[in-house]
Amino acid sequence: MSSSISRREFGRLAVLTGGALAAAAGTAEAAPETTEAATDWSKAVVDSTIARNPDPKSLGGWGYTQGLFLYGTYLVYQRLRTPSYLAYIKRWVDYSVDSSGHINNSFNSLDSMQAGVLLPILHRETGDSRYRTAAQQLRNRYPSYPRTSDGAMWHSTSFTQQLWCDGLYMGQPFLADYGKQYNDQTYCFQEAYHNLTTYFGHLTSPTGLLFHAYSADGKASWANKTTHTSPYFWARAIGWVALAHFDVLDALPADDSRRAQLVKNVQQLVNAFVKYQDPATGRWFQVVDKGTDPNNWTETSASSMYTYAISRAVRAGYVSSSLSAAAQKGYQGVLKKVTLGSDGRTNIADICPGTGVTGSLSGYYGRPRTTNDQHGLGTFLIMNEELTKPL
Repeated sequence: MSSSISRREFGRLAVLTGGALAAAAGTAEAAPETTEAATDWSKAVVDSTIARNPDPKSLGGWGYTQGLFLYGTYLVYQRLRTPSYLAYIKRWVDYSVDSSGHINNSFNSLDSMQAGVLLPILHRETGDSRYRTAAQQLRNRYPSYPRTSDGAMWHSTSFTQQLWCDGLYMGQPFLADYGKQYNDQTYCFQEAYHNLTTYFGHLTSPTGLLFHAYSADGKASWANKTTHTSPYFWARAIGWVALAHFDVLDALPADDSRRAQLVKNVQQLVNAFVKYQDPATGRWFQVVDKGTDPNNWTETSASSMYTYAISRAVRAGYVSSSLSAAAQKGYQGVLKKVTLGSDGRTNIADICPGTGVTGSLSGYYGRPRTTNDQHGLGTFLIMNEELTKPL
């Protein structure tokens, strides 16, 4: 295979041929000369994670990082139709959904809602009504969930009047998919749209990037006295917003007038992502606009999110096809963070764990650089399933 073929193109061919990607960490930007079949990195990551956690209970209880990884696993299942993948997802959910379809959770934070995306999926796949019952329990929490005066859902009942970028992905994709699947479009679509656009309006900046959070009452310690926003552009926070937009757009009908504003938001984000991409690595920095700070570092989960967002926006025709080069460069950069251990299992490095809002750069720079954190596993799968689709 010619070394002039990009890893993105090579990756697409790899999935189509069912082979193995020969792009290992530390290799050149273009795919190397090889006669080996190429690795399906999605399959490798799912298989490695399941091998490390044969009982999904060891992933942790009901939570968004688990839901994120298992949603990524479902995307791989949709392509490969490997029965054990769906069974693994179902087994994890069944630790929380009882025989009557009840979940023992009060859903007092947006984080607690994210794993709900698996409920309509399992109802579709299995026909088991328990999952619809559980999904309805979560859906019924939305009307009473606390909000700002302009109707945006607080990040949690513990963070009074605060909107965090992260929360959009935690709460709105489930609602949009629920509305589509269960003929509840009037409430669900409008609520998801309203939260996306209200959050975006409060968090946006002239750079095109989004601040991590907004304090409606200005009482948060990190809040700017005038704008009430936090001071920094944390990479993964903005990635959550991009992913949420695509998931809601996937649920909305093609002729829905609300799509136009969501597409405009996506265009703003994608253009900003391209602007701040690190030319040396193809990845993005933990604090996006501080790439020259020696204390900053490129973070893998956000880089996966941004790569996915650029590719999806190009594929949908929202942005110029010329931006596909940035997606390819991002993909190559993320793949350099994937290695195989002596046990043959994948390792994905430089993943920031869960991170709260902070008013200091050191609060972001000093976060651990972990390996195989579920934030990175799930976002890698979402990205890889997009970047390896046939052209």
